[in-house]
Parts: sequence; C-alpha cells; structure tokens
Amino acid sequence: MSSSPITIRLGQRARQRIAADGVQAADIAIVPAAAGGPKGLILHGLDCWMFGEFFRHAPRQRRLVGASIGAWRMAASAFQDPVAAHRRLARLYAGQRYPNKVTPDYVSRTCRALLDELLDGRGAEAIQHPQYQLSILTVRGIGALGSTNGARWREMTGFLLAAAGNALSRKRLAASMERVVFHHHHDDASWLRDGFDAFANHFVALSDANLRDALLASGSIPLVLEAVTDIAGAPAGAYWDGGLIDYHLHLPYQRDPGLVLYPHFSDYIVPGWLDKSMPWRRARDQALDNMILVSPSPEFVASLPNAKLPDRKDFKVYGQDHERRNRDWLQAIGESQRMADAFARWCEQPDLKQTVSF
Repeated sequence: MSSSPITIRLGQRARQRIAADGVQAADIAIVPAAAGGPKGLILHGLDCWMFGEFFRHAPRQRRLVGASIGAWRMAASAFQDPVAAHRRLARLYAGQRYPNKVTPDYVSRTCRALLDELLDGRGAEAIQHPQYQLSILTVRGIGALGSTNGARWREMTGFLLAAAGNALSRKRLAASMERVVFHHHHDDASWLRDGFDAFANHFVALSDANLRDALLASGSIPLVLEAVTDIAGAPAGAYWDGGLIDYHLHLPYQRDPGLVLYPHFSDYIVPGWLDKSMPWRRARDQALDNMILVSPSPEFVASLPNAKLPDRKDFKVYGQDHERRNRDWLQAIGESQRMADAFARWCEQPDLKQTVSF
C-alpha cells in the first residue's frame, strides 16, 4: 500500500476470516496497545474511529490490554465517551512541560497530575465498563530493581543487570522482573494465566483504589520516573514500566477464537523494550495468526513534522521551546486522521492484495 498512509499486516487465520467474511467489528475480541511514549500519539485517529464508531455498532466483550502509554490509551477507550477521553489524553500528553534539569520525582508528579486530569474522577467508568475489559501491564522489580528505598545507585545497578541478562537471553530478564496484570473484575485474564514465556505472572483486580497507581506504574521508566509502591491489592514491591517486559505486547493471542485488531506505530512486534535493537527477536510465531496490525506507512511518516513520529527524544531536541514541540506533536496527531480514514475505507472493502503477511 505504497500510496496509502497505512500498512496492514495479517496473520494467516485473520486473512482466512477476512477472505470469507470481510472485516466485521463483531469478530474483534482483543485490542492491544504498545508502550512507546509519544509514538502512541500517532494512533489517536484510529483510537477515536475504533471506539467512537467501529465498535459502537457491534457491542461484545472485548479485551483491551496495554502497557505504558498503551495502557493510558486503553483506559481512555473504556470511558463512556471514549472520543472525548482520547482527545483529553492527546492534549494532556502533548502539553507536558519540563525544565532543563528534571528529577524522576518531578516527572512522576507531573505524570500523576496528568492521569488525575485524564481520569477526571470518573475512573470507575474504565474499570466497570460492561463490554470493554481493561488490562494494564506493569513490571514488579526483583533484586536491585525491587528496592523501594529510592536509592538511585541500586536502581541503576538493577537496570544494568537486567539489560546485561537480556542481551544474553530474554529468559534471563525474568531474574530481574515479573509481570503484574491489573485486570477488569469481570475478566480473570485467563488467556494469560497459563505460562507462555519465562516470566512469573501476578494478577490483581482493578479497583478505584489502584487504577491510577497501576496506570502510573505502567509508564514508570527506570531512571526517568520513580517506582510506584504500595499499590492497593498488589504484591508489595517496586513497580515499573510494563514495556520493559511487554513493549509491543507479544502475548498468546492465538488462544482467543476471535480476531486481534492492533493499531501500532510500527509494522513489526518486538517482545520487550530492551529488545528494540535486536531485529532477530521480532515476533514471527503463531501468536500473530489471528492479528490485524495497522501501522503508519513510511510515506506517511515522511510527511510528518521532522519526517518522523513524535518520540521521547523530542523533549531534549526541542528543549525549552515547548510551544514548537506542542505544535508539531498536535500537527502529527491531526494527521493521524488520515490513517483512520484509510483503514475505515479498507475495512468496508478489504483488498487482501494491499496487505502483507507476518
């Protein structure tokens, strides 16, 4: 789809289903949302279209699962007015401002205030939605990363040890961290409970008492934000960014008979944040069989400000020129409507020749 703003990749089971029945909103059972910070802003148009239009006419139980900004996006999707919530999230996220010298405590307090404004006292809507079952992925640190005393040297040591272990084998990362899933109380996250990788898993029901902390923890990058501790209902310990284990959410989707609709800022999936520079770890297995992955095309990205997606480095690149960064990010968010329009047209008349297989 070289002239299109989107690239579409299909798993084999998804391709067969679409060839037989077209793209049916009622077939979509899972919506994943990756970590990735500001990159997730480019999915704003797709989020508003999916939850404001596409799914609205085909109510069913759907699992919304996310890490970091993906968890924030999925929480917004589960509000009674998801479009308004997504617009609020886009405005708040693009509007972040930080001084030249910033501490993890400052960033954590800023993000906590952002989440307070996003939730707007209505978090119960997101955790009690009758159709959307939200799951928030976080990481519980082990060893040095599990320290709750706030010592930066321990945190640095723990992160370096985790990175060194992961460089040798993803399995070794499990010695430094565990996956903790905060899930909708009507969904026991059964599809994740049977082991599918090397990580120990914990499951905690979402509640008014832990929603904000779970969302904050899911985006708490070591050395950038502080760990979140004392989360209601969860095992004691230090909680970090869910993207450390589940950056692009390489989860056992094939266990669900339905389809997975995955709006993503990349056209491939890597398991963890520390795997980004390791192309040999990109997912190519049966977990993607029932997936529809829609992502920005290279031509679309080239048309954006600075010919790239918004990313976390922009905070340093733009420095104290907050207005220019905010303007460019909002322009990219506005352009994301082109992706939504293109995908909506394709769903109405899916042409499998315009897609790529995993």
